[in-house]
Amino acid sequence: MKSNGYRSCDIQLYNDHFFQRVYNGGYLALGESFIDGWWDCQALDQFIDRVLRAKSGTGVKKNRKLSWHILKSKLFNLQNNRRANQVAACHYDIGNDLYKAMLDRRMVYTCAYWKDAADLNAAQEAKLDLVCRKMNLEPGMTVLELGCGFGSFAKYAAEKYGAVVTGINISREQVNLGREICRGLPVELKVADYRNASGTYDRVVSIGIMEHVGYKNYRTYMETVNRTLKDDGIAFFHTIGGNVSQSACNEWTSKYIFPNSVLPSISQLGRAMEGFFVMEDWHNFGPDYDRTLMAWHDRFERARPDIRDKYGDRFHRMWRFYLLCSAGSFRSRTIQLWQVVITKPGRAQPDCRLN
Repeated sequence: MKSNGYRSCDIQLYNDHFFQRVYNGGYLALGESFIDGWWDCQALDQFIDRVLRAKSGTGVKKNRKLSWHILKSKLFNLQNNRRANQVAACHYDIGNDLYKAMLDRRMVYTCAYWKDAADLNAAQEAKLDLVCRKMNLEPGMTVLELGCGFGSFAKYAAEKYGAVVTGINISREQVNLGREICRGLPVELKVADYRNASGTYDRVVSIGIMEHVGYKNYRTYMETVNRTLKDDGIAFFHTIGGNVSQSACNEWTSKYIFPNSVLPSISQLGRAMEGFFVMEDWHNFGPDYDRTLMAWHDRFERARPDIRDKYGDRFHRMWRFYLLCSAGSFRSRTIQLWQVVITKPGRAQPDCRLN
């Protein structure tokens, strides 16, 4: 891998100050210089995969701005109730037309399950069905979904399993579209923070919210699940996870894609669950997210002529960097995708090991 080489993973440089900028600014500068057109790469996902496998980032200079980014996450609760809506404004509410163009027909914005699937639509349905089966979902059961996205799981669980679903989400745009998608089904979607969930349910599920909870709030999340789950119920969460414990994500992702996000580690989640739950099953299929992201990227690129007027060239480069660098991160095994089934102590062990 080299600059201005001939392989698809080689970067092409268009500014002589690139290396100094990245040396001083780290991953934030790498991403911003890409948006600015200082460099390009035909196979950006392959480039990031190789960089992460080589651990090239260990030599990047630490600067005051980066140090403040980390220190701020330690000093303050960046995911408190007041700040929680920032990620919705920055990411989830930017336009349902973008997500309709990029996602599958059910509008699932989380990792698909490709084990026996040949395309994105089938892989996302397989994931939704896997979740329902892991929770031993049965007709008439009440389900609380924390962070319900566009209502894709709620619709599937109601249609295919006869469940009665309550979903909460901080994104108004997602909830508005989700209500249309779930019209006529026993599904209620609300604009609310997960901490404000009320009632008790047979099942409590979250698919892709833990990345926004924050390490200072993992215990609060588990307290919410414990409070809303019936004693004989089953809870489930699906999340991207990191190999090491951190207090913040990289600065580029936090600035441009997911403000205040951070990936949980096994130890952080384990401490949060302690005393509340029995861990019944922990399933990792991180490589499936690589394939999911590449499918999203392909659909995004094919839709570009239709959405270019609204989402210009700089957005295109930013979004491309987000999708392909994420794919490379999963491919290098730097980050993982976990599905975890938990129950309250004293309950009989459910049959949930289906992968």
